[in-house]
Amino acid sequence: MQIPGIGKALPIVEGTDEKSLKQGVGHYSGTVYPGQNDQILLSGHRDTVFTGLDKLKHGDKLIVKMGHGTFTYAITDTEIVEENDQTVIHSTAPDEVLTLSTCYPFHYIGNAPKRYIVYAEPLGKH
Repeated sequence: MQIPGIGKALPIVEGTDEKSLKQGVGHYSGTVYPGQNDQILLSGHRDTVFTGLDKLKHGDKLIVKMGHGTFTYAITDTEIVEENDQTVIHSTAPDEVLTLSTCYPFHYIGNAPKRYIVYAEPLGKH
C-alpha cells in the first residue's frame, strides 16, 4: 500500500490481530479485496504504519497493489468513532469503499479510546 501524501509504502498482511499488525497494515478478514465492489477494511497502528494519517486531506490518493492489479482510491471522508464501534464495518456493495482504521487520538499514550476512520472511493484500476 502506498500513501503518497505522507510518503508511506507499506506491506499489507492478512488479519488484524496483534501479531499481524506488527508486520504491516492488516486486512480485516470479513471484508473483500480491491476490485470486488464492496468494503475493504485495512487497519494499522497510529504510531507505526499509520503515523501521519491525520495529515491527509479529502482527495488525497491511497494506492493498493495486489497480484491482480493496482487500485487507486481518493479520500472522501473521515470520522472519529468509539473504539468498539462496529458500525464502520459493513457491506457497501455494489459500491467499493476502502476504509482505513487506526487508534485515536494520534498522540495519546497507551490504549487510545477512539478510532480514526478514513473512507476512500476508487479512481480506477491500472
